[in-house]
Amino acid sequence: MSETVSPRGIDVRAPRFAASITAGLLAVAFVLSLLGVDTADVAGRIADPGFLLTAAIAALFLWGVLSPATAPWSVVFRRLVAPRISPVREREDPRPPRFAQGVGLLVTGVGLLLHLAGVPWALPIAVAMAFVAAFLNAAFGLCLGCQLYLLLQRGGLIGRRRAA
Repeated sequence: MSETVSPRGIDVRAPRFAASITAGLLAVAFVLSLLGVDTADVAGRIADPGFLLTAAIAALFLWGVLSPATAPWSVVFRRLVAPRISPVREREDPRPPRFAQGVGLLVTGVGLLLHLAGVPWALPIAVAMAFVAAFLNAAFGLCLGCQLYLLLQRGGLIGRRRAA
């Protein structure tokens, strides 16, 4: 999700890099969830490839929330990508991207649970919602989870503002 946090923040390119990989995985999960076999039993729904890939993506979201510096895309960006691109010019607060990872976890988690409960179309809809958010971040730098974080922060519901 992000590189190791410095006192000045994280490289703004790291979350976009992670979002591009996540969007690709979510696109595959979406197709697999559409191709999944409708089955009445829970074991069949668990064995659905779309469910399994979405569960792996949810685990990556959880990893990004709990330990962003050790999350796989963070490590890949820090060790393989960052040394090969221009030096960091812009940094950002790591809290909004971390919150966005939590939103991705919530959306995919709800889709997984509803799929297990047998709700039709729950998994592809949840995956599509997460894909749209990841794609917007990867392609245009528009992080919907980050915007939600800032909105909630302005409303005084989460986080404290840092002194300028």
